[in-house]
Amino acid sequence: MPTVLNIGPYRVFFVSLDRGEPPHVHVQREGRAAKFWIDPIVLAKVGGFKPLELSKIAALIKANQKKLLERWYEFFSH
Repeated sequence: MPTVLNIGPYRVFFVSLDRGEPPHVHVQREGRAAKFWIDPIVLAKVGGFKPLELSKIAALIKANQKKLLERWYEFFSH
């Protein structure tokens, strides 16, 4: 599970078994987890985050969307 970004308290990462799915990231913090599709940015799964924090995470993903997509295709093209 390679870490793509560390943004504040959040670890943003890929799961190598997710190769067949559209581009997305997993976000983790203190036992909480969420999954966001990257393009378009949509919440796919949530585990413990409150709505306000999910909005903040979505904004962080949007701010880094291009980089995350580049890293996704780089990682999964190997």
